[in-house]
Formats: sequence, structure tokens, C-alpha cells
Amino acid sequence: MTEPAGTNPVVAAARVAGSASSGVSRAGLIGISLGVVAAGAAAGVAIERLTVGRSMRRRAREELDAAAPYGSLRGRPRTVAAPDGTELYVELDGTGWPEPGAEPPVRPEEDGRARRGWFARRRGGPVDRSGLPGLLAGTGALARAAQGAAPGAPGPAAPPLTVVFCHGYCLSQDSWHFQRAALRDGMRLVFWDHRSHGRSERSRSYLAGEPASIDQLGGDLKAVLDAAVPEGPVVLVGHSMGGMTVMALADQHPELFRERVAGVALVGTLAGDWDSVTLGLPPIGAKLLRRIAPLTVKLLGRQVEIVEATRRFGADVAAIFYRRFSFGSNDVDPQVARFAEQLLDATPIDVVAEFYPAFGLHDKKAALAALDGIPVLVLAGTEDLLTPPSHSEDIARALPGAALVVLPDTGHLLMLERPEAVDLHLLELLHRAAGHAHAAPPPAPRPER
Repeated sequence: MTEPAGTNPVVAAARVAGSASSGVSRAGLIGISLGVVAAGAAAGVAIERLTVGRSMRRRAREELDAAAPYGSLRGRPRTVAAPDGTELYVELDGTGWPEPGAEPPVRPEEDGRARRGWFARRRGGPVDRSGLPGLLAGTGALARAAQGAAPGAPGPAAPPLTVVFCHGYCLSQDSWHFQRAALRDGMRLVFWDHRSHGRSERSRSYLAGEPASIDQLGGDLKAVLDAAVPEGPVVLVGHSMGGMTVMALADQHPELFRERVAGVALVGTLAGDWDSVTLGLPPIGAKLLRRIAPLTVKLLGRQVEIVEATRRFGADVAAIFYRRFSFGSNDVDPQVARFAEQLLDATPIDVVAEFYPAFGLHDKKAALAALDGIPVLVLAGTEDLLTPPSHSEDIARALPGAALVVLPDTGHLLMLERPEAVDLHLLELLHRAAGHAHAAPPPAPRPER
């Protein structure tokens, strides 16, 4: 972990400054537009913060940018063509993948099992938790098992799990930095950037005049699975818009969840009713926001040049709202807060406008039935203003067998704010998924950050 703010004047300065951003740009002006409604009586305090110590905050940001390693982990890159031809950027990470040129793994039909359904016989059966204490202790035998070798005995190897991570709106695959660091030893991990996000190509269909949709993202996830993980059990992990993407895949291809999906984690997401989200505003403010937000986002998306020109002037305002809607506590590491700002700032304003209308149309409550009978983790934060925990509770009620975990004093970016807790709950899910699929159990996570 990073050095405590009390022992580092640069970090301390960043903490006092509220981890201000290097530029409003793009997604930042969305925060500003929301702030017109949300600031209210706090406007005077915000203005005071913006006009005092600006140069100190700028120096602190520069120091944090130079020191923080977040987002630096990389895997083997490849591109995958989406159904409309958009090139999606994908990385294969983890040491569980076979080395290039190695013998291919035994196919299920070659070792006497039917190819359809790695774990059909396990559906609805009891979950074996006996290995979890040893798993958390990090035994060498489990690490060898994750590589596909049965310790001390010959015979066909258990199929390895592959974990596919789907990120949220205005983020990229780098938002899973801590989970990538914790789980890459002995595991097969797949990270990808949604169309128009991160390193993926701008959506070709959107540029041709077709509105963006969550259903389209579900099709993109299917293309990633077909290209990167054509066989074997998979665990799908989705945060926010990424969780909606998993639901869209379940709606389009429920057979995958009977045959190959061994587990699902839905992190800070919702199955529908986006228009009911108030962003923490009182009823009158929430009603006004629902009326003006779509038009505001649309207008900003058409003024990319103007937005870019205002980056330098709105940096501190954007930082306040980034932090407000990302985290639920005041003790977030300044480097982590700064990293979140960088991720959000990297999303062009026209991409923000591209996807915003899709959330109001998202309704996949019926599709949750495809997840019934497989291990599911529903993870939420008590202070999440974008996807409040009540939505996670609704998902858990629709899936009585799901594990619902609500982290206290935690906001929307759970995987950055509470990485240790998220890692451990994901690890437990992976252990349950491995038992469900007769797959090799995962090794313990790496403790270092």
C-alpha cells in the first residue's frame, strides 16, 4: 500500500486538496452539469476550495502521477472483432495460460465427458467449501492444481477456470488493477475494453448512426468469449455497465449459463429502473435532473472542442464531483482517488453522450433467471449514489442462491476503494465456481499491491 498521508507532504497535500483532477474535460463536465443541481448550499464551500491553494494541488497531482503504478499492469494484447466489425481491445493475463507452443489442453470430449456442459451434473447440488481455508492460506498444491496438474497422480487435468472482467461506464479494463494484481498468479484472466472505451475502437455502428445499447455490449462480450475463451468454464465479473453487459449476454444466450458459465459477480450494478436513481438528491432535485440530464449530455457531446478548451479551468470542480460519485469514505488513498480521476477523464465527452441514453432502456430483470443455479456474487456499497444498494438487493431477491455482500462506507468504485474485501469475495466466488464446474481451484491471491 502507499505511504500514509501523514508521512508524505505531497500525499498530505493531495488529501487536503480532495485529490483534484488534471482536467475537467470530457466526463468532467457531466459532473459539473450534475453539480448545478447537487451543490446547493455547499456551493460557497466548493468555491472556497477551488480558489485556495490551486498551485499546491497542481504540484500534488503531478507528484501522484509520477509515483502511482496503478493501471500499469499489462497482459498479452489482441483485438477481437465485434459483430459490427468494431475492434475490441483484449488482454489475456495470468500465469495459468499455456505457454505459446505448448501442447493444447485435453478437450472434454477426448477425456470421456460430453462437451456440452462442463458441470451439468453439478447444477443445483451442494457447494463444496472444504477447500476454502487452505485456499486462503495459499497452499502450493492448489497453485499446481490451477496450472492443470493433479498433485501426485496422473490422469486428465481438471479444466481451468477463466475469469472475464467487464468494466463500467467511462472506465476501462485498468479499473480492475487491484484484482488483476491479486489473481494473476496461477489464473487465466481476460480483460477487455468496451467499444469506444479505453483502447478499443470507436463504435462503428454508432458512427454510422445507430444508437448505442446494452444489448450491443452483450453481443460484444459473446465475441470476446468466442475468440479468447472458446471452451472451458468461465466466470464473468461485471461492474456497473459491465454487470449490465453480463445480463444482456444472459438474455441473448441463456444456454451459455447452463453449459459454460460457472459463476457470475455483479458489482455495483442494476438490472433496470435506472430512472429511479436519484444520485442522492432530494425528490425535487432528482425530478429536475431526470428532465435536464439527457439533453445536457447530448448537447455536451456535440461540443467536443469547447469541452476540451475548458479542461484547464474546470479541473478542481471535476475532482470534487468525481470523488463524490466514486467513493463513499473520506479515507481513500490519494493515489487511488487520482487514478480514478484519470480513468474518468480519459473518456471523451462524446462517448459519455453515446452511452448515457442506453441506461434508461436497460431492463434485464427477466434475464436474471438464466443465472439461477450457478454461484453468483452480488456486491454493493452502502454509499453508492449511481447504483444504490437497493438495486443489488433486488437482484439478490431474484436469485435466492446468490451471495449478497454490502460493504459499509463504500461508493460506486468498490474495486478501487475496498480492493482487499472485493478480492476476497471474488476469491470465494471462484472457489465455489470451481467446485460447481469440477474445475481446478484457484490459488490464493497475492498480498502485495
